[in-house]
Amino acid sequence: MSDTPAILFDGVSCTFADKDKPAQRYTAVRDVSLTVGAGEFVAVVGPTGCGKSTLLNVAAGLLEPSTGSVRVFGAPLAGINRRAGYMFQAESLMPWRTALGNVMAGLEFRGMPAAVARALAEDWLRRVGLAAFGDRYPHQLSGGMRKRTSLAQTLALDPDIILMDEPFSALDIQTRQLMENELLELWQGKRKAVLFITHDLDEAIAMSDRVVVLSAGPASHPIGEFAVDLARPRDVAEIKTEPRFVELHAAIWAVLREEVLAGYAQQLEQAS
Repeated sequence: MSDTPAILFDGVSCTFADKDKPAQRYTAVRDVSLTVGAGEFVAVVGPTGCGKSTLLNVAAGLLEPSTGSVRVFGAPLAGINRRAGYMFQAESLMPWRTALGNVMAGLEFRGMPAAVARALAEDWLRRVGLAAFGDRYPHQLSGGMRKRTSLAQTLALDPDIILMDEPFSALDIQTRQLMENELLELWQGKRKAVLFITHDLDEAIAMSDRVVVLSAGPASHPIGEFAVDLARPRDVAEIKTEPRFVELHAAIWAVLREEVLAGYAQQLEQAS
């Protein structure tokens, strides 16, 4: 495994004009320095509105930082991060394409011959348990099936970095745990670098090698990092009964709790 980080945030800040008051500026994240090692699974947690997704968009090259820089495997990031695959929180499947067509899309856009793209897409649908559903359109699939299709769509491109923005938050708890375990099993095979955004502390600990805690916004920044020294492979439901999981949860929540309360207070103030 390379010693060069897959992603390195160096003093990254992102400031925007306030949409309600254009003359005012809003700093989402300030002076964020953070690394994701090659093959490392890093989860980022923090209060709602603390800039977690902003950092993911910076890593994807969709947003240029106001100050600071990002390096990808040692090279400065300029424009779209071609070494990353991005799995969004919102639905991202094309409704006019079948499940198979959606998984094929990115491969075809990269110039892969249709027959090769089809074979690879069929293989990935099989890996995520959808071999018999390739001809279904998104509206004919359950929420969990659509997420499986999105996962296959992302992983079929074989990215060196996987960026995930609360990908399972809309699923029921049983489907969510199945998807989390499937992701871990697939990740275990190739050990890609993963930057995983979640508001669920249980999910963060159960899945990751390291949990990074962000402060409440504005000007959010890392306020804690915790190595997750739980054995792999893991089952996300069973691991939560381990004494070490309980210890980690208590330690991280001790740091996160005040930030969650601060973020909630800010939301109430903005709504009043």
